[in-house]
Amino acid sequence: MGEGVDPTKMCQSLVDKVARSKQLRSVTDPELLVLFEDWLDEMEGEVADYLRRRPDADAPALSRELGLSLRGATFLLAKLRRETQTD
Repeated sequence: MGEGVDPTKMCQSLVDKVARSKQLRSVTDPELLVLFEDWLDEMEGEVADYLRRRPDADAPALSRELGLSLRGATFLLAKLRRETQTD
């Protein structure tokens, strides 16, 4: 019977979950979401312009040219290429 719930750990876990919940709620703020969508549209336009000039561009070149992270460049490149294939 020596095993049981450690109230200190349980309280810390609850506090951590409440803090995480507040963080997630701030990210889903509609005004922030609109700003993000506007920024993403603008970035997609810049990537599309770049690809018109250099259709064979890869993610590292796009990253360097537009000042994006490699991960961001890879995402945008794949997204735009996928969208142009389905159009």
